[in-house]
Amino acid sequence: MNSPPDFELRGHRFPPLTWKGMSATQQAMVSAVLQGKRGAMQGPYNVLLRSPEVGQLAQQFGAHTRFESSLPLALNELAILMVARDWTAQFVWWAHRPMAQEAGLPIALIEAIATGRDAPEDLSDAVQAVHRFCRDLIRYRQVSDAVYADVVLHFEERGVVDLMATMGYYTLVCMALNVDIYPLPQGVQPPLQPLSLRN
Repeated sequence: MNSPPDFELRGHRFPPLTWKGMSATQQAMVSAVLQGKRGAMQGPYNVLLRSPEVGQLAQQFGAHTRFESSLPLALNELAILMVARDWTAQFVWWAHRPMAQEAGLPIALIEAIATGRDAPEDLSDAVQAVHRFCRDLIRYRQVSDAVYADVVLHFEERGVVDLMATMGYYTLVCMALNVDIYPLPQGVQPPLQPLSLRN
């Protein structure tokens, strides 16, 4: 297998791997990520290369949750931001905040999530439904019948599963980046402040 195009593997605790130093399974994972819709090995993939079978499954799962979710893009990004805030995952927040904003997620909601404040009251019903579901699942590790029914009303049962899948995948991503102490781009200040009390 030839060396892929230039790619960057970086982190603090997990030293970068070279193409020649990778096993065939690791190289296959790198090739799959680079040939997919992401096209880059940033984020958790240097960590996940240490268990390339898990990494290969994770990158496939992640590609589906990010690019094939039945949820509207803005609401998928809402779920990602809420998980990133819960983990204070600086790189995930930095990467996905502009995506959420470009997808149409209200800036006031993004800022409320970042600072741990309550969501604005003037959100659409669908945004409120997803926000409450994510908030309660993060806060209580479960959701009420009413919160569940509201997401089903807007997005059917598949929407509930796709929402949980996005939250689950990005929990793995946030864990990997936080354990790795993955850096922000040079010159970028951490966008999230620690929250003294989880909401």
